[in-house]
Amino acid sequence: MLTHSSYASGVNDDGLESAFLEFQGTEKSGSPRTLVNYREALAAYRLWCGERFAGWWEASADEFRDYLFALLKQGLKRATIRLRFAALRSFYKFLVLRRGLRRSPVAGVLLPKPQRSLPVVLTLAQIDELLALPLHLPADKKVPAWLPLRDAAILELLYSCGLRIAELLALDVKDVDFIGDTVRVFGKGAKERIVPIGTPALNAIQRYRQASAVTSGPLFLSKLRRRITQQAVDQLLKKYLKHSSIPFGISPHKLRHSFATHLLDAGADLRSVQSLLGHASLSTTQIYTHVTKERLKTAYDKAHPRA
Repeated sequence: MLTHSSYASGVNDDGLESAFLEFQGTEKSGSPRTLVNYREALAAYRLWCGERFAGWWEASADEFRDYLFALLKQGLKRATIRLRFAALRSFYKFLVLRRGLRRSPVAGVLLPKPQRSLPVVLTLAQIDELLALPLHLPADKKVPAWLPLRDAAILELLYSCGLRIAELLALDVKDVDFIGDTVRVFGKGAKERIVPIGTPALNAIQRYRQASAVTSGPLFLSKLRRRITQQAVDQLLKKYLKHSSIPFGISPHKLRHSFATHLLDAGADLRSVQSLLGHASLSTTQIYTHVTKERLKTAYDKAHPRA
């Protein structure tokens, strides 16, 4: 068991969780989604322990191995398991660095290898159909006239720049450079990057801004003229999906996947795509090369007379 003389064992050490989450939110600039994942992962482990939970300082590597086996027996996806343990590892790393714990009981726990599932991407025709919908559907008199222009700008920007949803929501008017044709994005860990933006997306943003009279502050507003939320973006995507021929669900991340795949299809090099996406590791970007290969193979099988 791991102990520390400065802290009492037992559930009274729950204050460590709050300190950890505050550390992740302020010093590490963790996104709201990341903080939720961390909080839920810590709570899930305590729930699994039940009355056996003696406190974070008392946990052992064997207990975490038992927890891992329990999750595997439940049939949880490997990605979910790895996400939970990533949160636990970050938590114990915080205890080691900031609270004087000797070593992490989670560090030596071997996790199942991640499953490599290929991301779903839209075809170019599906992208064209989706991006055209906001301005071609009948106007809804219950919402401001500028709202369809906002939706068009959001969809154009997501596909033009391959943004994460959190990056899109955080954009301010000043982040879009109409002279340099770029947008300033703050990604994971508040890392700044400058991403080129296409003319259709710039024109869509310009039309939306003129109609909504947005001159400063948040770039994308709700109908109540507050910064738009992720829930609102999810809802507008569901709305346009109903009016399209696309046979699967649409999310901002599917547009990001499509952005990366279409760039590679057209000959962009992997390092450039990595930079545009804001990936810290090239291996994260490499999954899109597999998508491109699968698309080429499918096209070959359909078209070649001796495939």
